[in-house]
Amino acid sequence: MTISRLVVRLNCLSFFLVALLIIFTQLSGLKVSDLFFHPYFSPNPNVALLTRTFQILCSLPVIVCTFTYKLAQSIQPRTSENRFILFSAFLTGGFLLNEIYRIHIYMVAAGIPKLGVSLLYAVVLSSYGWFFRRELQLTPYQILLAGLGLLFFAIGVDSLHLKNQIFSSLLEGVPKLFSEINIAFYYWYVCKCFLQKAFYKNIESYL
Repeated sequence: MTISRLVVRLNCLSFFLVALLIIFTQLSGLKVSDLFFHPYFSPNPNVALLTRTFQILCSLPVIVCTFTYKLAQSIQPRTSENRFILFSAFLTGGFLLNEIYRIHIYMVAAGIPKLGVSLLYAVVLSSYGWFFRRELQLTPYQILLAGLGLLFFAIGVDSLHLKNQIFSSLLEGVPKLFSEINIAFYYWYVCKCFLQKAFYKNIESYL
């Protein structure tokens, strides 16, 4: 199965599951926007369910990249690919911390303009893309770009402050969720291929 077909099937399955969850939530008497609340205790498991799912997905690239880097260091230390995996772990780890602790909100509250915060994050992403452009070009980076595009779309919807809460939650929450589904899949696939390549090289060196 090609990587493009795998990505399409993953997104179609995820969309089907999200649609079922939305229907079930409405039938249970909750609002669709309840799925995207910030996590807090509730006797109903549907409340903030997709927000928690998004946070779990955010942790996957950090775990996968960190594990891959430590393993790769023992196989082929001091290579550019290792640095790419390491800084990918730092980048995704920073995003995870921002999502959990809402660092960008504290920055805005401290007097930093929202546009300035967005530009800061854009500079970090651009620097990552520039320094590792060669490594990225050897991967299906289109998946990563699609995930980032969905994320920025969700951020743009959030900045509009739409009055319809249900429409706003769907238009922001669903693209944000799918952005991390694609980003998590991208880093999982890249790390898998990277380790397979490293193992094969290591085996060939002993033959």
